[in-house]
Amino acid sequence: MSKVTLIIVAVALLFGFYGCSTYNGLVGKDETVKGKWAAVQTQYQRRGDLIPNLVNTVKGAADFEKSTLTDVIEARSKASSIQLSADQLTPENIQKFQAAQSQLSGSLSRLLAVAENYPVLKANENFRDLQAQLEGTENRIAVARNDFNEVVQGYNQSVRTFPASIFAGMLGFAQKGYFEASQASQSAPAVKF
Repeated sequence: MSKVTLIIVAVALLFGFYGCSTYNGLVGKDETVKGKWAAVQTQYQRRGDLIPNLVNTVKGAADFEKSTLTDVIEARSKASSIQLSADQLTPENIQKFQAAQSQLSGSLSRLLAVAENYPVLKANENFRDLQAQLEGTENRIAVARNDFNEVVQGYNQSVRTFPASIFAGMLGFAQKGYFEASQASQSAPAVKF
């Protein structure tokens, strides 16, 4: 073998080893993203499971405003109809998922705000327990979303960084979407006295 052939073989081997190492690193990061996505879904599912109990408690405790309950039920149905697998985490799909979840959050907030006008309901132990569980779940959702965004950042950085971006493109690794603040949270509420 000539020196040129040895150099070509050595470069090809180095390129192959680097490609394998890059591929394995991207697979590991992709699996981490999938795991964190599953944690996000678990917390949203927990919230979804609490809602029927909350709605039934409200129905049973007071002659509650039907439109508010209907809004919550419809928002829950819409939010639960959007199912994303970890392979579908494009920025556009994350926005659709987040929009449906934000609509549900808004409906729940209105339900809890209106419930303040019903002393019998506020005194109901089941309602208070469900409200506390819902608040805890909202905190868990926030933590899960932050954890998800952190691993997506690391994954996206790996997919976009040269020379790994060459392998990522060839091997089908695309950027994932982030959870972002909703448009409603962009402006601070006005406080008037």
